[in-house]
Parts: sequence; C-alpha cells; structure tokens
Amino acid sequence: MTAVDVLIIGAGPAGLTAATYLARFRRSVLVADGGEPRAAWIPLSHNMPGFPEGIGGDAILTRMRLQAEEYGAQIRPVFVEGLAREGDGFTARLGDVRITARAVLLATGWVDHHPDLPGVEDAIARGLVRICPICDGFEAIGKSIAVIGDGDLGAREAAFVRTYSEQVCLIHVGPPVALTRRDDLKRLGVPVIETTIEQVHIEGDRLIALSWGGKQTSFDAVYSALGTTPECGLAVDLGAALGEDGRLAVDDHQQTSVPGLYAAGDVVRGLNQLTVASAEAAVAATAIHNRFRQAEGMTAD
Repeated sequence: MTAVDVLIIGAGPAGLTAATYLARFRRSVLVADGGEPRAAWIPLSHNMPGFPEGIGGDAILTRMRLQAEEYGAQIRPVFVEGLAREGDGFTARLGDVRITARAVLLATGWVDHHPDLPGVEDAIARGLVRICPICDGFEAIGKSIAVIGDGDLGAREAAFVRTYSEQVCLIHVGPPVALTRRDDLKRLGVPVIETTIEQVHIEGDRLIALSWGGKQTSFDAVYSALGTTPECGLAVDLGAALGEDGRLAVDDHQQTSVPGLYAAGDVVRGLNQLTVASAEAAVAATAIHNRFRQAEGMTAD
C-alpha cells in the first residue's frame, strides 16, 4: 500500500493545475491519468489566455503536465477502479495496487455524445465537427453552421450560435415531440431539418444532411448538441450529492458533500472552459492544503 497526501483522478487541465498547486504546497501528489482528456480534442484554442496565436489541446496538456512534474507531482497512466472511505481519508484501488490518500480531487470530466457518423473523430480533429461554440464560435463567423440535436438542447445551442452567423440550421435527429422550441427558432431565423442521423454524412470538408423531403443541405461547420455524461460514478458510490444537471454539487471551496472529497472541471456544474477548470482546481488545491494545515496545527487561528 502506498500513501500520498492527495490523489487526483484525471489528468486534464483541472487535475494538472491542482497537481502543480499541491506539489508547490509541498504535498505528495499522485495523478491517476485514466485516458485521453477531453481537452485533447481541441484542434486550436484561441481563447486560452496568453496565446493570441492559438494553441492546441495536446500542447496545453503537455505544458501543464511538465509543469506539475517539475515540482514533484507523480502522474501515472492508471485507472482508479474503486474508491472507499478509510478513517478520515480514502483508499483507492488501481488494479492490484491500493493507494491511501488524505484527500481526493476528482477531475474526471464528462463524456460528449458525439454524433454517430463515420469519420467523426477525424472531423473533430479538423474542426469540421465541433463541441464548444464558446471556445471556437468566433472562428465560425459568417459560415454555414449546423447544430445536431435530438431535443431542446439543440435548439438552445442553435440560438447561441446565432451570435456568430445568420446561416444557422438545426438538424433535429430526435422524435418531433422532443423539440418544443420551434417558435423560438423561427423567430431567430433558424430553420429545422428533421431527419435521422443515418441521413447525415461527412464529405471532405463539408457536412451533408438529407431532409425527409429529399432536400440536401451542406454546411461549413457543425456543432454537436447531443448531450454529455458526467464521470462522477466514484463520487456517487461514496454518497456524494449531485446537482440538477447530474454533475457533482460542491461548496465554495470545491468540496463535495463527502468531507475530504473535492471536484473541479467539467464534472462539476458550471461553465465548461479550460480557464474555469483551472480556477476551480486552484481553489480546491488551496482548500485541501489549508485543511491539512489545520489538522496539523499549522494555523494561527
């Protein structure tokens, strides 16, 4: 059994920011990197502070990883298969290895429901299929844009994308009854193509949709609004409370309803941005360090 001060689950922007802060607080940190973070999907981000020329997701993660390791954080390619309370801390199961930690930070993010299209991963890498209009809607100004959805989430996203272009269309692939905001879309000048996902396909640098009436329409860019699944199972197993959107509820210090269990990034309700995830991680890391200081009698209170 190996003991650390803090186990961080997830090696995206939130997890790596927290690792840097905690390592600089002189705490022992293990980051469990269970796979490719969502940030790795970013072809080029132009709203990351300090990079006016833009920077790709892989480059962001590489820089953040090197920074955390510079100060002594350990990052390992392992999955956390189980998490349990043990006294005032936690025990985590990583395959045949058990880790004890005084505190745990969940930075597990969420999983996007990408449209089931052949070649969708390559299309995301090329910027044809997109997942965040807040991140890259500016780069789509004036383009012909489609939003793929199966309910009112698609309508809300199409309305948001109208900020950037007058040529916005909702491709509704769900049942007709699932779309209740048709009047809002009509008022905004957003037409609706009702079809099945099988009638949507990628051709080179364009996305083509075939409506029920047989009309074929092509688009320069498409945003997916098919929902997400928060990766909060480990916390739920410990009894952590969820918000109305199914993500983890936290207090002002990013602590969940389970003492000593913190969360930051997309797994927490709020705005899903790299800068927000890093800010939440900084708050959580500082709160964890101060919690330890109080337990160690190292405060002047």
